Amino acid sequence: MTVKRMDNVSIVVQDLDAAIAFFTELGLTLEGRMPIEGEWAGRVTGVHGQRVEIAMLRTPDGHSRLELSRFDAPAVVSDCNPLVFSDHSEVEG
Repeated sequence: MTVKRMDNVSIVVQDLDAAIAFFTELGLTLEGRMPIEGEWAGRVTGVHGQRVEIAMLRTPDGHSRLELSRFDAPAVVSDCNPLVFSDHSEVEG
């Protein structure tokens, strides 16, 4: 079985600015950035009281989107395998 189509992929990151820089360097285009919070967001994710900033990026072919999210609230309890976007030439983790 092969992937026929991918519309949207979401990645949670610690440093939204660094992640945007990393993926734009790979050729993706930033479409927008905005905060998400409130009752609606809590119903969608099941995490009440959340405050998230997201960025949407488009792939060069225009067919897929990458959604980057940084959670400001609630606080992160633990992260088993963080990715570090350091100098934009490699992903450490």
